[in-house]
Amino acid sequence: MAASVAAAAARLRRAIRRSPSWRGLRALSSEASPTQAAAVRDAFLSFFRDRHGHRLVPSSSVRPRGDPSLLFVNAGMNQFKPIFLGTVDPRSEMAGFRRVANSQKCVRAGGRHSDLEDVGRDLSHHTFFEMLGNWAFGGEYFKEEACSMAWELLTQVYGIPEDRLWVSYFGGDPKAGLGPDLESRDIWLNLGVPASRVLSFGPEENFWEMGDTGPCGPCTEIHYDLASGAGAPQLVELWNLVFMQHNREADGSLQPLPQRHVDTGMGLERLVAVLQGRRSTYDTDLFSPLLDAIHQGCGAPPYSGRVGAADEGRTDTAYRVVADHIRTLSVCIADGVSPGMSGAPLVLRRILRRAVRFSTEVLRAPPGFLGSLVPAVVETLGDAYPELRRSSAQIASLVSEDEAAFLASLQRGRRVIERTLKRLGPSDVFPAEVVWSLSLSGNLGLPLDLVELMLEEKGVPLDTAGLERLAQEEAQHRALQAEPVQEQGLRLDVHALGELQHRGVPPTDDSPKYSYSLRPGGGYEFSACEAQVLQLYTEDGTAVASVGDGQRCGLLLDKTNFYAEQGGQASDRGYLVLMGQQDVLFPVARAQVCGGYILHEVAAPECLKVGDQVQLHVDEAWRLSCMEKHTAIHLLNWALRQSLGPGTEQRGSHLNPERLRFDVATQAPLTPEQLRTVEGAVQKAVGRDEAVYMEEVALARTAHVPGLRSLDEVYPDPVRVVSVGVPVAHALDPASQAALQTSVELCCGTHLLRTGAIGDLVIVGERQLVKGITRLLAVTGEQAQQAREVGQSLAQEVEAAAARLSQGSRDVAEAHRLSKDIGRLTDAVDTATMPQWQRRELQATLKALQRRANTAIRKLEMGQAAQKTQELLQRHREGPLIVDTVSAESLSVLVKVVRQLCKQAPSTSVLLLSPQPLGQVLCACQVAQSATPAFTAEAWALAVCSHMRGKAWGSRVVAQGTGSTADLEAALSTARAYALSQL
Repeated sequence: MAASVAAAAARLRRAIRRSPSWRGLRALSSEASPTQAAAVRDAFLSFFRDRHGHRLVPSSSVRPRGDPSLLFVNAGMNQFKPIFLGTVDPRSEMAGFRRVANSQKCVRAGGRHSDLEDVGRDLSHHTFFEMLGNWAFGGEYFKEEACSMAWELLTQVYGIPEDRLWVSYFGGDPKAGLGPDLESRDIWLNLGVPASRVLSFGPEENFWEMGDTGPCGPCTEIHYDLASGAGAPQLVELWNLVFMQHNREADGSLQPLPQRHVDTGMGLERLVAVLQGRRSTYDTDLFSPLLDAIHQGCGAPPYSGRVGAADEGRTDTAYRVVADHIRTLSVCIADGVSPGMSGAPLVLRRILRRAVRFSTEVLRAPPGFLGSLVPAVVETLGDAYPELRRSSAQIASLVSEDEAAFLASLQRGRRVIERTLKRLGPSDVFPAEVVWSLSLSGNLGLPLDLVELMLEEKGVPLDTAGLERLAQEEAQHRALQAEPVQEQGLRLDVHALGELQHRGVPPTDDSPKYSYSLRPGGGYEFSACEAQVLQLYTEDGTAVASVGDGQRCGLLLDKTNFYAEQGGQASDRGYLVLMGQQDVLFPVARAQVCGGYILHEVAAPECLKVGDQVQLHVDEAWRLSCMEKHTAIHLLNWALRQSLGPGTEQRGSHLNPERLRFDVATQAPLTPEQLRTVEGAVQKAVGRDEAVYMEEVALARTAHVPGLRSLDEVYPDPVRVVSVGVPVAHALDPASQAALQTSVELCCGTHLLRTGAIGDLVIVGERQLVKGITRLLAVTGEQAQQAREVGQSLAQEVEAAAARLSQGSRDVAEAHRLSKDIGRLTDAVDTATMPQWQRRELQATLKALQRRANTAIRKLEMGQAAQKTQELLQRHREGPLIVDTVSAESLSVLVKVVRQLCKQAPSTSVLLLSPQPLGQVLCACQVAQSATPAFTAEAWALAVCSHMRGKAWGSRVVAQGTGSTADLEAALSTARAYALSQL
């Protein structure tokens, strides 16, 4: 038995690693028509809901929510991470999940799990795919039920013959001290799978881990045999069933999880290919409408499914790339991820450009082709994911705009490369700076591999070392500019949370954070909070009974008035004291939420122990500043929708006592006038000093309120509603339409009780994160007033500069001073904290003033040069050489004098020196055409400037330089002697 199993295992390993191309796959039924993909998806969901009591949850957005470790959602389990990690808010809907199922939109491109470069090369890889999955949380069911359900679905519902299915299980890992998963093996044997098709593998194949640390466990996989028993098995994985029962610690060790979970995933595309008897996922009805649309839109030969050398001209590869990528683009854009310059938007930009390259260079598609494919995507996916139908026009528009921009960039990039090549010598490498400016990290947005390919075609080597240096510099810059900075801080891990739950410790009561009131004089009064120490933790997360001696620790209390960072609002800070010992302050640096518990980061100057009674005090100025910013964000959100239309949507925000940041999805970049209008609307609301109402209500009451603002987040039930100017009960009345007229939002943050305390709001920064998403930065209160004052002062300076320019300059020196003043003003306007609408207007004005100033300088210099030219011509009769001194206020004027002299005396070679303050000497020369090539201007200037201990530069005909000497006659003699030796 052991020998036969070992032999079968060897065959299975060879089969799995052979990467089958689906050849030889026969339909499950040659008589029945293939099951449509939509029916396959629906059957999966209905099976788990109707037969096994699972709750169906919608797919989450492909934009990861609160998970900076991911660029995109790449597995069905991503949205359930809080459950696996034990950090789920106990008041949230998710905390009640026990058994759920769904079809999740997934993207694997960029990051650790990326299939981008493989798409098109074979018949199975995709960047976007759908993951069918079922989950059981907290031990709701485990291995036996999960395996039985999977087998029942595949064999009885989908009708896959049992003899086409193989299974694998975890064979153990002696190094980690893990034995084989014999329980899973025996379950499969009891279900009737022959022992010859139940095989074991090691941790690489059958042990699943979420990351370097965190929940993990053995998995069992179900494979489908493409060969149908004819010869060696050709296996493809259908379904992976993961049994999370361990936790990978930071030191690499494995500890048992407090609660076990089941996490399964099956790719819809591959399952449909099996059920439809197709040789490739691209031959299913998930892709056939798209491939037909590509054929009709570009006129290329029909798709025939060829790969490798058989795919002459890479036509079929291009079909697969374009079909896959337009699905990914459509789904991502519908979920709020647009092509951009960093992170997930940058990856999406690369996907779009890859699709454009294949469609234009291989398929010879016309401009606007990609956008025309969006309706075909909606046709296949719109019923399952309605957001695609709602956003189809926006998706097509955005794709077409980016396609046109890339094609224009490609054309410009080719011109830049050609121009640079003309300047290079035979052995020169192509400059890294030019490549960087062409690349996605630079100005034109061309994929780096495309630029390298274009240079390779020219046979020109690239400065790779310089390119690596620029990439490092860019990474450092981005790290410095990242905002907001996410501090890791102390956290409660899954074991600490499990222990608290096991002990029956209830979640922290943080309702006292809302205990504040307005004093009669208008100031705010924040109540202190008395609490008991329930648990203390060292910096490494160890639970201890006491701390002291300046030790930094984590503190868990039964209740708190500290706001823990969430919803984009910064955490409170403050201090606590021991009851009866008011003179020793224990500073609290921050507070954060861990699975419903509020963990305070505290420095303990003296002994603090479990059971102590303490009194907490928030930093009132810090809290009040956060409250001002948070209420201001709500007003800003409302004002944007009022000014730009209801299609304007919030995409994120963050606030701290210094400033607020607000990301908003808009159809086009905001104009200065729109920025001013939005700012004015907020000012009016602040001026009205309206009451701010806050109330907790049942989540269901907020579901269908017109105009109610909410984010793509999981809200607790009951949920807190914040309404400006209108009581919450009235705002939630659908008949009142109040939420369309004022700010009404779901929000757990702390807010002002009246809007007047905001004082003022100024939008001081604005930039596009990606196409369609704008980031606004704003300040409030005194900072806003200061920003307005700075803006007004700079506006007055710009007006004064314009008046000076209109009066005209008496000479070149005055014109240069004015030009420099305009340049300094431009720098000040670019960097000042001032209203953004005003900055944009002043920048446009200064740009025009700078052009006028430069024109005025050129005219004055030409006039001055003409005057000095006439003076020199009167001193020097016609001859082969003019060497002299002349007063000139700049090298630019001196060069103009030389050029005008040579224009009027074309057979004369001219060198002029102009003494400057502090002993510096300017030099300019031009050699007559009749005197070259033996006599060159560059060599002449170099000989003279070297004599003056300076430097020179230029060409064979015209050159210039600088030096320093007290003996001008000696310099002139050197100039004459050199010229005469060459003539």
